Amino acid sequence: MREKVINILLDNSLGFISGEEISKQLGISRTAVWKHVKALKEQGYDIESVNRKGYRLKEIPNDILSKENIMHEIKTEFIGKDIIHFDSIDSTNNYAKSVSIDKKNGTIIISEEQVNGRGRLGRQWHSKKYDGIWMSIILKPDILPMDAPFITLIAGASIVKALNNLGIDASIKWPNDVIINGKKVCGILTELSAEIERVNYIVLGIGINVKTLDFSEDIVNIATSIQKEGYNISRVEVIRSFILEFEKNYIDYIYHNDKSKTLDICRKHSAIIGHNIYTIKNDKKEKVKCIDINQDGNLVIEDEKGNRKEIISGEVSIRGEHGYV
Repeated sequence: MREKVINILLDNSLGFISGEEISKQLGISRTAVWKHVKALKEQGYDIESVNRKGYRLKEIPNDILSKENIMHEIKTEFIGKDIIHFDSIDSTNNYAKSVSIDKKNGTIIISEEQVNGRGRLGRQWHSKKYDGIWMSIILKPDILPMDAPFITLIAGASIVKALNNLGIDASIKWPNDVIINGKKVCGILTELSAEIERVNYIVLGIGINVKTLDFSEDIVNIATSIQKEGYNISRVEVIRSFILEFEKNYIDYIYHNDKSKTLDICRKHSAIIGHNIYTIKNDKKEKVKCIDINQDGNLVIEDEKGNRKEIISGEVSIRGEHGYV
């Protein structure tokens, strides 16, 4: 019921609506309306109450990561129809995996803080409270396990497109890092539960540094945030833009076997195509040139002898010739 109350206030923009009108619409008492409004204020909504006028939002909230804020006035087929929000959690991916069997396709788990966030290859992901977007999406595609890695590219392409739609000059470092000004602003961790010929579920974990200004010494030279790079964009705006882009690209791939838009974005906004990079595997470092991303989403590289080969996502780590990219 509280969700319905805030949706009425959001639909009414910044105008007043009486408690009586809300109670009529929802079939509850005015006292119940008052209790829900009180709880919403405690949650962080700036709601004004005036005798004989009613209630109104003093401003449209842009940094409360509730389902109502994120999904208000945006239409999706399944992504974000259910959003589970935490104030703090060990890892959104861990929680998503624990409930994936029972939750709907497209369910989002989001938290203000992760105390045990993880990145690719088991690395720690720093997830400060209220500073970023720490979220996981539960997906249940009808595909073969061998086709699942492309979903990481879909996520990366969708984040880059979403940020560029918001005026942020972002690029992608294949396969799962989003870059602003040569530093990492977002990481993607895709985890899979599958049998030989079917996927049970995929948990797509996404961490985006939005407000962080101070990074620890071990990552200060490779990490950045949207705000640190001079962009004043709310977390809700980023999530909404990403959800819309991701669902379009995901539907193209899963239901129409169409990879073209994702690949176009990955190539157009690549941080490494045409550049020399280092591939790192089992402490072996090799300097190569990045040539392209092929139709399967694999990275095409050329070694110093002119030999070309493909790299599959997850096989190696990549670093730039003179820095992170």
